[in-house]
Amino acid sequence: MNNIPSVDLADFVSDDPKRKQKFVDEIGKAYEEIGFVSLKNHFLSDDLVANLYKEVKAFFAMPVETKEKYEIEGLGGQRGYVSFGKEHAKGKKEGDLKEFWHFGQEPDPEANLTEEYPENVQVEELPDFNPTGMEAYRMLEKTGIYVLRALALYIGIEETYFDKWATNGNSILRPIHYPPITEEPKGAVRAGAHGDINLITLLMGASAGGLQVLRKDGEWIDAIPKEDELVINVGDMLERHTNNKLRSTIHRVVNPPKEEWDTPRYSIPFFMHPRSDMKLNCLEACIDEDHPKAYPDITAGEFLHQRLVEIGLIKE
Repeated sequence: MNNIPSVDLADFVSDDPKRKQKFVDEIGKAYEEIGFVSLKNHFLSDDLVANLYKEVKAFFAMPVETKEKYEIEGLGGQRGYVSFGKEHAKGKKEGDLKEFWHFGQEPDPEANLTEEYPENVQVEELPDFNPTGMEAYRMLEKTGIYVLRALALYIGIEETYFDKWATNGNSILRPIHYPPITEEPKGAVRAGAHGDINLITLLMGASAGGLQVLRKDGEWIDAIPKEDELVINVGDMLERHTNNKLRSTIHRVVNPPKEEWDTPRYSIPFFMHPRSDMKLNCLEACIDEDHPKAYPDITAGEFLHQRLVEIGLIKE
């Protein structure tokens, strides 16, 4: 396997039970094997994607002092702007070569959440930035819920099991700018090798190159989706919840060849988090004699806090 498998969401949402089952089998097998797929026929239109990139590029092109007024102290980077080099991979001290923005959940009034989410930060200079970002947020959330339904069927639980937890969940949409590289980086890469914290990640922009996935045999392979495909991978929360049945795969974004150093890179991951009171206890359907329970019980909120401390976004 030299690239990640490609799956078609149109199979899952079709009225044909065979096509639906084909999608469930393909994505489930891919997530047991390598933890990554590329997905076509998601809910993002070409126009929405083009508009989002236009807004994101306009934001990152603004002067540093303008962007820095949107870096809000005390939020652990949960909303607004996070400046260059602030985040690092777990266990690495060099900051990643990137700056980014966070859009967060705007929950339904009747969501009955046990926590309050911070307000989204509004960018005054770009009137379409926030509305476009939140429209993309909703479409990615909708796509993610269908993927989780397929995974629920694959592991043998009720199809809509994840709906309650992922709807109004603590998900984050993160437009990232990797600026041109101007000098030989000292041990830093655009994003160090890491596993994602959340349930699943839906990534726009991987077709620009640089994303690599660690195969079971220890080989790094390039993840190269088609232009209109999302890359979707399993995060640590889902690996834990499924007692290691579905794999959270280590991945990284490598620096480009020297001749491409002057090219910036943009990517836009959607980190799908559940509500913080979701129990990530190993599912009974994933525990048997050969696969005893691998993790102690924990909630999504407790697990997230633990990991944000480890990657340097929250100070204990």
